[in-house]
Amino acid sequence: PPPPPPPPPPPPALDAAPVASVDRSNETIHVFSVATGHLYERFMKVMMLSAVRSSSRPVKFWILENFVSPTFKDSVPALAASAGFEVEFVTYKWPSWLNKQTEKQRIIWAYKVLFLDVLFPLAVDRIIFLDADLTVRGDLAELADMDLQGAPYAFTPFCQGDWRREDTAGYRFWESGWWKDHLAGKPYHISALYVVDLAVFRRSGAGDRMRATYNALSQDPNSLANLDQDIGPSVGLPIHSLPQEWLFCESWCVTEKKSEAKAIDLCNNPMSKEPKLTMANRIVDEWSRYDEEIRRVEQAATTGEAQASTSTKGEKATVPKEKKGKTMKDDL
Repeated sequence: PPPPPPPPPPPPALDAAPVASVDRSNETIHVFSVATGHLYERFMKVMMLSAVRSSSRPVKFWILENFVSPTFKDSVPALAASAGFEVEFVTYKWPSWLNKQTEKQRIIWAYKVLFLDVLFPLAVDRIIFLDADLTVRGDLAELADMDLQGAPYAFTPFCQGDWRREDTAGYRFWESGWWKDHLAGKPYHISALYVVDLAVFRRSGAGDRMRATYNALSQDPNSLANLDQDIGPSVGLPIHSLPQEWLFCESWCVTEKKSEAKAIDLCNNPMSKEPKLTMANRIVDEWSRYDEEIRRVEQAATTGEAQASTSTKGEKATVPKEKKGKTMKDDL
């Protein structure tokens, strides 16, 4: 039989339609944070103001309601109105089946990482966590748009390479023993700033895996010494490493790198035990300026409220006279 006819030639290639660039200039950057105590609430306000001032896009903060004071909740709207950001408080009840923590600090660490898949609306597809005592110098839009290469989350390595500070090298527990073997050459990451691709996080079941890992490890009181940092490497999901400049910490990074930092964290120094407020004013040049601006905003808001209250009290109430034969109804 004759051979089959050759296949028809492929149709001529069409010119590819130009890909429209995506305008993200008005897309909101979503930031999550937790704090407890008046000092850390003060730090958090500086963090919020520095993040907004350093970013090129609108910022919305999601604050864990469980631990903040009524004073913070009452005062932060004035700062939001002055600086031009949004703020919303979120809460989540600790599940009865999840091993409980008794120390408040460890409870806060747990809330930082264990409920990321359920704290925020589904419309929020990326969240950036910032520690309350961070000061932001870089544009958070860089983190909001960063390719995490398929990983559910991204953290900054703990001052590695030429960022490494040698005088605290003896305190780097992750460079020896169990942690060194477990990491197998991978970096140990700090949890003061991290980015979560919530779409990937939810789709991969990362939240369930983190809670299951936590439940297993927390049965041993010697495990999870740094709960929020130790869970990630223990789950086994890929962690994308952020550029080192996204987390400068003087206790662990060389001082010369501070000028390159896009975020400065007030890590506890294991050698000096320096108080955080002293550290903030010494390390971060702009911290006191932000703090003073916040004080003025809050003072103006308080003065305005007091004047409004005085004005209202000074007005004479007009009570309508009761007409004969009719009963005045109480509108309330």
